[in-house]
Amino acid sequence: MPKIKTKGSAKKRFKLTGTGKIKRKHAYKSHILTKKSKKRKLRLTHATLVSDADKKNVLKMLGMK
Repeated sequence: MPKIKTKGSAKKRFKLTGTGKIKRKHAYKSHILTKKSKKRKLRLTHATLVSDADKKNVLKMLGMK
């Protein structure tokens, strides 16, 4: 059985936590920031977890399952 290759794009975007959850960054924080409120930009700064619905696909892209 061949090894499963890791998707390079997923490798850059996701990190596994110690408990097996997957961390991700928020979108919409890269450009056109002048029209976004300070509160909105602050909330987009913090990382969050991948939802359970997407977890299976992300793990497959990372070569875990």
